[in-house]
Formats: sequence, C-alpha cells, structure tokens
Amino acid sequence: MKTLDTILRNDKPHWVGDGFPVRSLFSYHGDTSAISPFLLFDYAGPWNFEPATGHPRGVGEHPHKGFETVTIVYDGEVSHRDSAGGGGTIGAGEVQWMTAGSGVLHEEFHSPGYSKTGGPFRMVQLWVNLPAKDKLTPAKYQAITRDMIGEVSFEGGRARIIAGEFKGAEGPASTFTPINLWDVRLDANADISLPLPKGHTTMIAVLAGHVTIGGKGVGEAEIARLSSYGAGIAIKADGDSVLLIMTGEPIDEPVFGYGPFVMNTEAEIREAIAEFNSGKFGALASA
Repeated sequence: MKTLDTILRNDKPHWVGDGFPVRSLFSYHGDTSAISPFLLFDYAGPWNFEPATGHPRGVGEHPHKGFETVTIVYDGEVSHRDSAGGGGTIGAGEVQWMTAGSGVLHEEFHSPGYSKTGGPFRMVQLWVNLPAKDKLTPAKYQAITRDMIGEVSFEGGRARIIAGEFKGAEGPASTFTPINLWDVRLDANADISLPLPKGHTTMIAVLAGHVTIGGKGVGEAEIARLSSYGAGIAIKADGDSVLLIMTGEPIDEPVFGYGPFVMNTEAEIREAIAEFNSGKFGALASA
C-alpha cells in the first residue's frame, strides 16, 4: 500500500482577477520532482457570488506555453475563449482541458447566465506539465461535458473518470503522459481501498468533507500527497466527502517556470516571453 508523505494546505487565499477566490495548494515554485507531472493546483471557492450586471467577473486575456490547464467546475459556470479557436461554457461536473503547447492566449469568466443569477461557486484548476518533446505541440481545447464522463459505483461511493482508467471505465480526456483524474464522492463512514498505480505521483485533494488517510485527518482544501511506491490506499470518510484523485507518471526532466510559462530552460522562457510580446500567440477568437 502507499503511505501518506505529507498534507499540503494554504491558509493565504488570493484573487485571480475578480472572479476566482483561490488557494494554491501546490505549485512549480517548490519541489517539482515531488509533484511531477503536475505543476499547480488552484482551489477556487467555496464562495457565494451576488448577482451582477455588466461585464462578467473573471480574468482577462493572458498567455500560457509549455503545459496544460485543466479546469473542473463543481458549482457555478465558467466560460472560456482562446486564440486557437477553442471556447465554450462549462457547468457543474464539467471540464475544460486546454493544451497551451507552443503558445496560446485565453480568458476565463463567469458565464453571463451565472453572473446574472449569482450563487455558489467552487472550481479547481490543475496545471499538467508536458514532456520536452511535446512542449511545442499546437494548442488545442477539449470540452468534456457531463455526458462524456463515465461513472463507476462501489461500496461506499462512486467515481467519475475524467482521465485514465478505474475499474474498467476509461476517461474521455486525451493526455500526453499516463494520468488518472477521478472525481470521487464518498458516503459518510465509508471505509474503502482504492487501487492506485505503482510509481505514479499520487495526490488526493479533499474538496468537501473530511477523510482519514494513514491515520491522519485530511479536511477541505487540503491535499494528501502519497508515496510513489505501493499500489493502493485505504481511505475512511468521516462524513460525506468530495475528493479529486490525481495520479501521474513523473516526467524526469528539468522544470523552469516563469508566471504563465513552463519550459525546461531559462532560455526557452525568454523565448516564450519574446514570442508573446511579438504577437506570435495569435489573437482571441471572436466572442
């Protein structure tokens, strides 16, 4: 079995634009080998937005290069638009998987409908690294709707498979390296054992509720980072809980990041900045 290495948390929230109250639970500014192939985990919410008129809340046009952003909505709605022609609106239970690759501009706002009604908001954005050979892949966008995500039930809960495989169900997301991303719901007092791949970086984010892993409690907005050795983990749900299970085969390459760019060397970062400044990332698609 895997063991609990550490619990990641952040008690200093910040705002991304005016639409995303975020706690960054890990990022590439720390030990990247411990989180590879993942780079950053922003937990936005829970928050309750009042109805608003005028321009929707969110974050305006900004660039990315060298990795992927995975946005998962639990409450509320998020609209996306990018310079590769991707775009759309996702609601609760849906996912936007954007490959920045060789460079892209995008924006993220509350949908016009959600802006008018307001209400609860909860979202995760996960950054996934690309291996060096794929960092210059053309930008693309995957809109993963609720009907595309298969669900597996087990005693004590259920799992929606966004990426990878669980109990024979395969997720719809296309990935560049082996990754599992499971949206797991556990019933109160559930005592389960999840199969997890040997050698994968493995993290369990608690988005609601409270669980016990390896004899230690893990609560809302905390991530249990597990050992890479072992092939499973026991979890006890202390109440109804929502978890995001993340596993990935580590990318054994240097990571050099600067803001919205993540490459392998400082020279590549300087090149990314020059490309952005010269307009090589294109322009946003029409609204």
